[in-house]
Amino acid sequence: MQTKHIHLIGICGTAMASLAGMLQQLGHRVTGSDAAAYPPMSHQLAALHIPVHEPYNEANLTPRPDLVVVGNAISRGNPELEYVLDQRIPFTSMAALLHDEFLPNRESLVVSGTHGKTTTTSMLAWIYEVASRTNPAFAPSFLIGGLAENFGTSFTVRPRTPDGPNPFLLEGDEYDTAFFDKGPKFLHYFPDAAILTHVEFDHADIYPDLAAVKTAFKRLVNLIPRRGRLVAFDASLNVTECIDRAFCAVERYGLLPSSFWHLSDLTHEGTTTTWTLRRKGEFFATLTLPMPGEHNAFNATAAAALASGQGVPTEAIVEAIRTFKSVKRRLEVRAEVYGITIIDDFAHHPTAIRETLRALRTSYRGRRLVAILEPRSNTLRRNVFEAELVDALALADQVVLAGVFKSESIPVTERLHPENVAASLRARAIPAQVYPDADAIVAAITPQLKPGDVVAILSNGGFGNIYEKLPQALARNEG
Repeated sequence: MQTKHIHLIGICGTAMASLAGMLQQLGHRVTGSDAAAYPPMSHQLAALHIPVHEPYNEANLTPRPDLVVVGNAISRGNPELEYVLDQRIPFTSMAALLHDEFLPNRESLVVSGTHGKTTTTSMLAWIYEVASRTNPAFAPSFLIGGLAENFGTSFTVRPRTPDGPNPFLLEGDEYDTAFFDKGPKFLHYFPDAAILTHVEFDHADIYPDLAAVKTAFKRLVNLIPRRGRLVAFDASLNVTECIDRAFCAVERYGLLPSSFWHLSDLTHEGTTTTWTLRRKGEFFATLTLPMPGEHNAFNATAAAALASGQGVPTEAIVEAIRTFKSVKRRLEVRAEVYGITIIDDFAHHPTAIRETLRALRTSYRGRRLVAILEPRSNTLRRNVFEAELVDALALADQVVLAGVFKSESIPVTERLHPENVAASLRARAIPAQVYPDADAIVAAITPQLKPGDVVAILSNGGFGNIYEKLPQALARNEG
């Protein structure tokens, strides 16, 4: 691609911010705009000196860019999009530009699924990075929907080499691509090999039901060539249905002794998880991961399985998992204030909330667990999973809920009502309160917290900067 001025509308989304850095790395002049920038992607863009204009305004498109990338959160009525259409400025989507500019002559490895994509992709990238220390052919390019702590970034683009395989590792998102392309982003990535972690109903704003979600994943599986490979979780009937007609080799992973990749002897000590991994019944490795939670052992197994099948040496896999540093906003300890531990997790679905709280129960045994939830994702803002949300939050000792993010955009009959969730939790003898926003929560909860408490803040957005406000309030309260 000739050097251009490329403007990204909605630049602070995780994938869009990553694409911005990738385009800059190729020498393009990159600008962007968003309604609200928040960490960690706002910090990454600032470190790259990529200007971010707030709010959206057609003036942000002066001087006229050569190309505009329209984020999938952008819809008609956005002033910049309307200006682009009126002025006939060339535009495209993130996924289409990624396919056209970055994926040709590379081995496309795609991590997909309702849960675990970001962590699994980060693990896979780190495995390849460790392997590249002894074999440069494994040096990965990658795009991750989060900030991988081993790299300090969400993306890397390595130069193509003529002898390949030039692996490009991608987090494959099933969300739609753009206002003009309502198909899933991952259908642009044409995987040579892929991982499928879980399949559940999610993204209730664009998928009417579970059947539609499964159709999207079936279409992804149908893109994998016969020479390719699919690593898929084995304890899900939904996954089984989605891979039933795969033309490529399929390797299942999980706790079943019959699994192609079988986990056994799973043990947890503090924040460390250890297990034995067998391949077709034969010992493969003992893996140690410095993260809590059975779900993270599954994520690491999936990454190990895909990497091994692509020729990565076992010793590199073992070393990478042992030294993996997680992803920002995944069980991330944000502060320790007077014996109170504050943890940030990117919660978007009741299943993810359940697994996060299970992991915290394992790693912080005997400590009071307080869950603070902002219903912010398009699934959590709706009442479709109200019962499942209650079950997940019931793993905490105390629950605090914020008001539904931008509740006015959800029809009343479809909207989650946090008061109903809190009432159901109280009926189970679990203290639960509802407050309108982060400031009200901080004011109410600060005097209630005691040394030894573990506070899990669950949101997939900025949550009124509660991650900074709560530690500051605790420090003032104690002082």
